[in-house]
Amino acid sequence: MNYNWNWNIFWDIAPDGTGTYLESLIAGLKWTLATAGLGWVIALVLGLVIGTLRTAPNKWLVRAANAYVELFRNIPLIVQMFLWYFVFPEVLPESWGTALKQLPNAPFVTAVLSLGFFTSARVAVQVSTGINALPRGQKMAGTALGLTLPQTYRYVLLPMAFRIIIPSLINEVAAIIKNSSVALSIGLIELMASTRSMQEMSFKTFEAFSAATIIYLIVSVVAILLSNLLEKKLRVPGFITAGSANSGGH
Repeated sequence: MNYNWNWNIFWDIAPDGTGTYLESLIAGLKWTLATAGLGWVIALVLGLVIGTLRTAPNKWLVRAANAYVELFRNIPLIVQMFLWYFVFPEVLPESWGTALKQLPNAPFVTAVLSLGFFTSARVAVQVSTGINALPRGQKMAGTALGLTLPQTYRYVLLPMAFRIIIPSLINEVAAIIKNSSVALSIGLIELMASTRSMQEMSFKTFEAFSAATIIYLIVSVVAILLSNLLEKKLRVPGFITAGSANSGGH
């Protein structure tokens, strides 16, 4: 059976009234970037806090931070989205739950929160690994200078740790963009949902998913290239990366 390719399908008007199929994919891409971008902000902030707490001297803070990581890292993302979207509003007081359900962009808010919390657990592991990879002398030097523990983390440990973990954070940036596709399961019309809609309305499966593949690839490559530029700019000359730092090198 021969497949009848039709690349001009992207300029045909979509039956759902969103314009051409290409415009529909672009609109989906905008939602994908917005979801991934806001989710990454949440992930970075929470990951920084939780990752730092995992290296704190207080064992109860460490246990609480580890529990957070295990909870959000080990529950599949799609399950977390279902819990946030369908279950969470039901366990809140009725007025709060109703307000959440009536949000104009409830799927978008849910997707952002789910991605943020899920990725924050992964970022927290990277942050704690970066801190632990630093030579012990860094922390001792902060203490010798009269810095408090929070000040030592802020001015000494975290700035150096972030320079170590930038490569792994780059991977997380690419991952959160791809993971945003799970949001179609709760009704967010992002890139993958737009692709599925095009495929179902035009019956051009290969064209639709080929376009989505290319778009995801381009976005991921651009994000990685920008992150690599950031890594080069923030790199500390003469400082050996995480793998060598454990051996006591500087």
